[in-house]
Amino acid sequence: MAEPTTAVTASLVVAGVSLATLLPGVDGNAVIGAFAGAALMALHARDVSVFSRVAYLFISWIMGYIAAPLVMRQVHLQESGVAAFLAAAVVIAITVQIIERIKAVDFTQWITSWLRRGGP
Repeated sequence: MAEPTTAVTASLVVAGVSLATLLPGVDGNAVIGAFAGAALMALHARDVSVFSRVAYLFISWIMGYIAAPLVMRQVHLQESGVAAFLAAAVVIAITVQIIERIKAVDFTQWITSWLRRGGP
């Protein structure tokens, strides 16, 4: 049996998603699609802390909703929910890869070689 806090948290999330779809000007399909993609991403990230998973969930949810129109135009999708799902599921994975590549760059060596060549 699930803990009471888990059940309360799940019901609050469902209520929040449901209420967000009722607001005027909010695309309900995109909200639900982005939440589904964000939840998939948060559940898939197993090697991170619970705090990081929650952060991934909210960042993916927001960015999935924001990026849905762009994905619809680029991939020629008709449904905003599918576009939001795809955007939310991919945004954290791409961002984490970019951050890891930036960490791997040795900026001191890059700047020194750039200065030896005489600048731009």
